[in-house]
Amino acid sequence: MSNKASNPIGVFDSGIGGLTVARAVKNFLPNERLVYFGDTAHLPYGDKSTAAIQAYSIKIADVLLKSNCKLILIACNSASTAAFELVKAYVASKAIVFNVIDPVVDYLRENHAGKKVGLIGTKQTVHSGIYRQKVDALDENIELVSLATPLLVPMIEEGFHKNEVSQAIIKSYLDHPKLQKLDALILGCTHYPLIKNQIKEYYGATVEIIDSSDIVARATQSFLGFNNLLGSAAGGEDKFLVSDYTASFEHATELFFGKEIALEKYPLWE
Repeated sequence: MSNKASNPIGVFDSGIGGLTVARAVKNFLPNERLVYFGDTAHLPYGDKSTAAIQAYSIKIADVLLKSNCKLILIACNSASTAAFELVKAYVASKAIVFNVIDPVVDYLRENHAGKKVGLIGTKQTVHSGIYRQKVDALDENIELVSLATPLLVPMIEEGFHKNEVSQAIIKSYLDHPKLQKLDALILGCTHYPLIKNQIKEYYGATVEIIDSSDIVARATQSFLGFNNLLGSAAGGEDKFLVSDYTASFEHATELFFGKEIALEKYPLWE
């Protein structure tokens, strides 16, 4: 086992969405230590400029490098879109950098060649065209249709994802003509697994709902295993850092991990 194997995995997102990825990583890799950074001071990333998201992402990468993370997982589609190449160049050989888009595109190649696939995500993710570009490059005759669904993240962040208001908002988006007659739907934002059941209910069993969190966790597990970087024993506590303390974030971490989590406030800019 390499020396780096016992180092933690860094995970970051603008808010609570990345916790879906962190939880999946923990399920697949119980022996790994996590350092999670929720940039609660700047959420949501989906309506921010590319330059702003890049600035936040580099700052956070710095924090995770100081924690000696062996792998940095950008658990946010907007930041994966806007800042992945930049973070990778910045981190260089100090850590591996993963995003949440490439593993999903690989999954489409293996499972949905020649099919019609829908994508819902933030404006940043959808309007960047990154999924379209990567899916077209596969040359697997996948018809990708995308719809920006900007109300979903604030709805989830504010805890409105289990009532009639959320049902109405979700239905009004999914009723869009673009999202009919699909074989699969990509949840192109790490917040969306929190409303996966409502989306499944809408489509019934006919459409596969593609949740990136499990796919990304599996890809992380494969990569670390192949490169002899898997941690062999759970050493030390997971760490949860936030750029701004909010009670709703604390509550969300408890819901996700089934126990009280101590949040540490770590402002990106003093």
